[in-house]
Amino acid sequence: MSDEPKAFSRAVENLIAGFREVPEDKSRSKKRKTTDLTALIDELLVKYRISHDSLEHSIREKWPELVGVANASYSHPVVVERGLLVVLVSHAVVRNELFQHRESILVKLKKLPGCEAIKGLALRAS
Repeated sequence: MSDEPKAFSRAVENLIAGFREVPEDKSRSKKRKTTDLTALIDELLVKYRISHDSLEHSIREKWPELVGVANASYSHPVVVERGLLVVLVSHAVVRNELFQHRESILVKLKKLPGCEAIKGLALRAS
């Protein structure tokens, strides 16, 4: 047996409130069981990789070295999806330049730790 009291239905809670002459609960939301805050924060840190450097963050730091400073100012790596690095490009000339040099960029990219599985670049207009 648990030490927690049994939860009553809303109808029963309102009936008891009527007997005790306190206001009834007319809200439509259900009461949820409370969770431990430290466990919740730990779960969020793992889920959103807050305490760890993400793969995308490592790529963003090295991006000017990978594509050159001029191209890096008009392009931004966003996310790795299904083996492709999605890159937002704000200028058509830079997009064409990245497309022309995508193989050499991939060679440099695969030398970064954790980036060995990246198969290609997906260039998208931003």
